[in-house]
Amino acid sequence: MIIKLYEKNNNPKDLAHIVEVLEEGGIVIYPTDTMYAIGCHALKERAVERICRFKGIDPRKHNLSIICYDLSNISEYAKVDNNTFKLMKRNLPGPFTFILNTGSRLPKIFKNRKEVGIRVPDHAALREICQLLDAPILTTTLPLEDGEDIEYITTPELIQEKFGDEADIIIDGGIGGTEPSTVINCTEDEAEVVRQGKGWLEE
Repeated sequence: MIIKLYEKNNNPKDLAHIVEVLEEGGIVIYPTDTMYAIGCHALKERAVERICRFKGIDPRKHNLSIICYDLSNISEYAKVDNNTFKLMKRNLPGPFTFILNTGSRLPKIFKNRKEVGIRVPDHAALREICQLLDAPILTTTLPLEDGEDIEYITTPELIQEKFGDEADIIIDGGIGGTEPSTVINCTEDEAEVVRQGKGWLEE
């Protein structure tokens, strides 16, 4: 099922349906401020396990990332000191993933990892969904196989053709980007850019 969303003024029924699917443990593909991604309610363990199987991720070895509406309740999901919070506040919403030490509210599947990635994308519709859900969304970019046409992870109709059986809803937000987020490790004393992607960090 494809639902068309815009930056703002979306149909409240469409947003409510997406939130309902996430609350029921469903899987959604959506645009971000970087690339199209696939995700679920981050506190629904079975849904998280579905995403991990889909991407071939071993949660004991791979970092998992979550999308938050803003930084107001970030301390529930990750441990953040004052300097890191200020750095995040200067750069978010934006195309960045901040790696932090995990907090206490994430489900058991996260407990095997000491870190979690935090995203607050500069994408109004996606953040509105997150706000209505009142919970973070586990997020991971769509996979692209070697030699495969990039349009299969940027064009909603082709995304549906390839991943329609995996997702309960595909959100059509137009043609997606091809550049991943910039990743900043904030688990040590000083923040370090470990992957330069879209966006330049304001330090």
